[in-house]
Amino acid sequence: MRDLDRRAALRWGAIVLAGGLVTTLGACSEDPNSVAAQAKAGDRKNYVSGDGTIERLAPESRGAPVALSGTTLEGKPWSMAGKEGTVFVVNVWGSWCPPCIEETPALQRAWEQVQGEKLDVEFIGLDKMESPETGLAFQKANQVTYPSLAYDGGAPILALQGKATATPSTLVLDQQGRIAARVSGPVTTSTLTALVDDVLAEA
Repeated sequence: MRDLDRRAALRWGAIVLAGGLVTTLGACSEDPNSVAAQAKAGDRKNYVSGDGTIERLAPESRGAPVALSGTTLEGKPWSMAGKEGTVFVVNVWGSWCPPCIEETPALQRAWEQVQGEKLDVEFIGLDKMESPETGLAFQKANQVTYPSLAYDGGAPILALQGKATATPSTLVLDQQGRIAARVSGPVTTSTLTALVDDVLAEA
């Protein structure tokens, strides 16, 4: 029943375009909160926030696998290598970003749900434009239990093939490591778990 509820929630808030390539949540080219509009605004808030757009890629339309690796905020090496068959949720965030702060509890709830169901899913955060110490302090204060990679000059973000232009951004990678879905902006627990369920169902 939970899976049906998730999918219903996702589809109520979304419009699926023909071909199964893109799903949007109220996105509009004239929206002043859109990524493009913010980039042009020059309002000095120092980051571009997403407008809630959801992009979904059909399996035949996905690009090359992502090769993500780096060092966690705790200073430990981390890599996707050798984890074929796992669905990854990748979240780009920063403790200085209000929408990231807003979505943190939703991400943690989604993580706890997939753990509770023993699904072959891993979450990895990509901390952006701050020191590992600052990012780790935020995670501890907010009881985030999945790991995050340190910024490292933006090297981990470069692995995301240009799909993380907004902060926050959340990607769902399929069992082959390819980008299957993206949320540009804050994500809800129900939306994220529905996207994950859809990718798991492809196997």
